[in-house]
Amino acid sequence: MSVFGAIGESVNTLAMGALLLLYVAMISYLGFRGYRKTRNSSDYLLAGRSVNPFVMAMSYGAAFISTSALVGFGGIAGEFGMGLMWLVFMNIAFGIIVAFIWFGRRTRSIGVALDAKTFPEFIGRRFQSEKMKIFIAAVIFCFLPLYSSVVLISGARFLQEVMGLPYIPVLLIFAAVVAVYVIFGGLKGVMYVDALIGSIMVGGMLTLLILCYVKLGGVIEAHQTLTDMAYLVEERLPVEYKLGHRGWTVMPEFNTVWWWTLVSSLMLGVGIGALAQPQLAVRFMTVKSDRELNRAVMVGSFFILCTAGAAYMIGALSNVFFFYTDKGLAEGQSQLAIEVAGGNPDLIIPIFIREALPPMVLYIFALTMLSAAMSTLSSLFHVSGSSIGHDICGELKKSYETPAVTRAGVGIGIILSLIFAMILPPGIVARGTAIFFGVCAAAFLPVYVAALYWKRATRIGVWAAIAVGAGVSAFGLLFLHRKESAMLGICEKLFGKTELISTHPWPFVDPFVYALPLSAVTLIVVSLLTAPPDEAHLGKCFSDKK
Repeated sequence: MSVFGAIGESVNTLAMGALLLLYVAMISYLGFRGYRKTRNSSDYLLAGRSVNPFVMAMSYGAAFISTSALVGFGGIAGEFGMGLMWLVFMNIAFGIIVAFIWFGRRTRSIGVALDAKTFPEFIGRRFQSEKMKIFIAAVIFCFLPLYSSVVLISGARFLQEVMGLPYIPVLLIFAAVVAVYVIFGGLKGVMYVDALIGSIMVGGMLTLLILCYVKLGGVIEAHQTLTDMAYLVEERLPVEYKLGHRGWTVMPEFNTVWWWTLVSSLMLGVGIGALAQPQLAVRFMTVKSDRELNRAVMVGSFFILCTAGAAYMIGALSNVFFFYTDKGLAEGQSQLAIEVAGGNPDLIIPIFIREALPPMVLYIFALTMLSAAMSTLSSLFHVSGSSIGHDICGELKKSYETPAVTRAGVGIGIILSLIFAMILPPGIVARGTAIFFGVCAAAFLPVYVAALYWKRATRIGVWAAIAVGAGVSAFGLLFLHRKESAMLGICEKLFGKTELISTHPWPFVDPFVYALPLSAVTLIVVSLLTAPPDEAHLGKCFSDKK
């Protein structure tokens, strides 16, 4: 290495160190502010129900869009192409507009009437069942580490690939930094940090998209080049990519393997599944009136468009960069994005950023991805802790509901997430996210809708719907959906084949597609066949008082 090269590297290292110190200082300050303003359980669990609409919207968006979206789904866009942009539409239409206007208002008003501080407590008190509250909290605590782990993986893989950092230490550092401000700052600390992180994510992803277009010769040239690359599907990609793939600027062919994967698992499962996310629903109860929710809609929509939309666009366009990069052409090694990543879509975005950006800009985007991971992890760990401390221990015995127990729950959730992150296979980020969102939607979405809008729903109907939604989802993953059933191997050991039904398209239809309707039908039928709920309780829940 030359003297000037060594000096340049030293300057870059110092600059990165200064950025990290500034970043950690700002997070520490905001976490400390949350700690100073957290005086009781309402402050710790709901930020005192007085959060600014901008902070609420940015926190909601930052908890929603993590590195699993920016890295995992951005990489999937490198495989599937711009058809994944429909997921951005679904995220805005359902995850923001429907969620804030039709779910948020009712959740806030009923939550205030019932003095509910968590999602399990909201459902449990709405249907007058302490056991239901405990059960939902236990389900959340058991399954949330799966989602937390894929967020950890996406962030760690990014820093491993871009910064050359070892994978395991990065996992541990991630978890430790997030744990500090979640454990001590409560939801106030989490939401203050999320607002900062969300702003960094918007600026970072918009800048990255602009730089991407500059690198590829402009918007029109970049998209036209990507369109003209459709012939490479047949020439360059393995046979599994030819099951409906028609290029990177069009949707896969209708009713093919790729169409069902894109539509059922990614667009529907993740797009609609966002409505039943406990860590998102609780944010509706942090504002003091519907006015704040109305103001938050535009902020949240803009956030999703600038972060997820930019990531998916960049993922698809990375094929142009990798195939026509000067280095690749010079060495006769032009490759598509998935080829460069060695078949692992989780590496497409990190490699693109590493190869396309100069060191100083790269470091800034490293902070953007770090921010995305930390924002979602903080929300998930907070929900894990509240499930143990408030919903389970607090319900079993009031004296157990202490900050120490809740913080211990956060610690247990972090440990479980780390274990999953160390054992899950490569390329799991997008699929793990889709599984978690789909199962949550099948188990909780019909119940959540009924809690808000259907007075005739009964406690027995709710129990039945949760059981059917969760049970059918598990059965589909174990015995019907080929990707999971083949990987787990239980179906093959019991029945000698990877899935019970091999007729197209069933092995490729996400369990969410049939689990959600079955759960909803079960809720309706069982509720109508059982005694109606208490009118006095319904009057309290659906009072016009805000």
